[in-house]
Amino acid sequence: MKDFPIPVVAESIQIHPRSIKGRFRSFKSIVLYLAYAVFFILPWIPWSRPVGENQAVLFDLVAKKFYIFGLVVYAQDIFWLAALLFLAAVLLFFSTALVGRAFCGYFCFQTLWTDAFREVEKMIQGDRVKRVRLDKQPWNKEKIIKKGSTHLIWLFFAFWTGLTFVLFWGYAPDLIVKFFTGQAPSAAYITAFGLMTTTYIAAGLMREKVCQHVCPYARFQSVMIDKDTLVPTYDPERGEGKQGRAKPIKALKTQEARHDAGVGDCVDCGLCVQVCPTGIDIRDGMQYECIQCGLCVDACDQIMDARGWDRGLIRYESENGLKHGKTHFFKLRTYGYGIATLGAIFFLLWSMSGHKIIEATARQIRSPLYTTLSDGRIKNAYEVKVDNKSMFKQSFNLSLKDLPEAVLDMGGIKNVSLKPDEKQRIRVKIIRDPNKSLAKRTKFQFILTPIEGKIKDPIYINSQFIIP
Repeated sequence: MKDFPIPVVAESIQIHPRSIKGRFRSFKSIVLYLAYAVFFILPWIPWSRPVGENQAVLFDLVAKKFYIFGLVVYAQDIFWLAALLFLAAVLLFFSTALVGRAFCGYFCFQTLWTDAFREVEKMIQGDRVKRVRLDKQPWNKEKIIKKGSTHLIWLFFAFWTGLTFVLFWGYAPDLIVKFFTGQAPSAAYITAFGLMTTTYIAAGLMREKVCQHVCPYARFQSVMIDKDTLVPTYDPERGEGKQGRAKPIKALKTQEARHDAGVGDCVDCGLCVQVCPTGIDIRDGMQYECIQCGLCVDACDQIMDARGWDRGLIRYESENGLKHGKTHFFKLRTYGYGIATLGAIFFLLWSMSGHKIIEATARQIRSPLYTTLSDGRIKNAYEVKVDNKSMFKQSFNLSLKDLPEAVLDMGGIKNVSLKPDEKQRIRVKIIRDPNKSLAKRTKFQFILTPIEGKIKDPIYINSQFIIP
């Protein structure tokens, strides 16, 4: 008997999902349109501000500031990013515990861009049957034109995606002109064409293979779901009956006749398989390739509606619910994820609400620590740094607290006046009679008293005065 080698890698089959209408397909389309509107339009929304470019969302790496509408994020606010990433992680865990891999089916960038690329393919090459036929036919003029046009539009769309991402990192109207005139920084071209390449490969060529073989979420999702997690599920008890599924032949057209024959409600039409973007058969049970987009539910509901039968043969259901048990949505794990999610949200809101728009520090100049004047008085020098992080002008009067009979010398400066987003360093001197103090180090405070602007409360800066 001749031995045949076993292939190490399974043969790749091109998947052409069939279009379907339904509530989950409509929800996917709404999310897609909103996501694309946010991504492609956001860099072009104007936003007037006294300092910085008039762009609603701008990540200015040169100035080390992120402008997000009225919020300005500085480099030292990097812990906000850490909190945001933590929030995204626990929110993903929380949603997975409740509704499985729904993030992949509706919100993942890979899903959104692959859907758009498939729509382009559908417009040029036709519906599923025509696309499958086109793949099988030999290369001729029709196939070259249709396939070539598809890939050209994919490349343009991928380039547009990469260019739009770059526009978030500079003033879009100026940057796009510089980009096409060869005056943009080299990083802009590397990023744009790099993203263009990866988008074209991931959404145009690999498509569902990214979800099946590249994305790690598909591999560890089984650890995050349990018997109470809602996932798209085929009801074998109803669909198979005692004799299994069967085509709706003449003797098995009505539901009553099928039940009398012991046949289930599944008419074995295969529509649930045809609409699946990863090409699986949901009737085979839970599979790691399933992105849980719910299109198989729409397909089955369409068949049930056409036959006048109840929906729900394929539905979002938990394993416990499928076995006629009770689904427990809220338990220790979901409570933990929920509390962590709320905690991250409250921390971000608290941190942003308490964000200081005026930062002030005082550094004592230690070369020398003090100077003894000819009349015996002691002089200390300081550098007061005031950073106005707001988008409005602010003026302060500088004075002293807890340092009686001391003289503040600001070198002729009457007050501290700062423009929006301006920093100032002011060298000041404090002169004091040593007989007025017994301690060698006297703690005191500089006081910045607002005289103009939106800041109303005084700002206190701790420091010390040193004598021999």
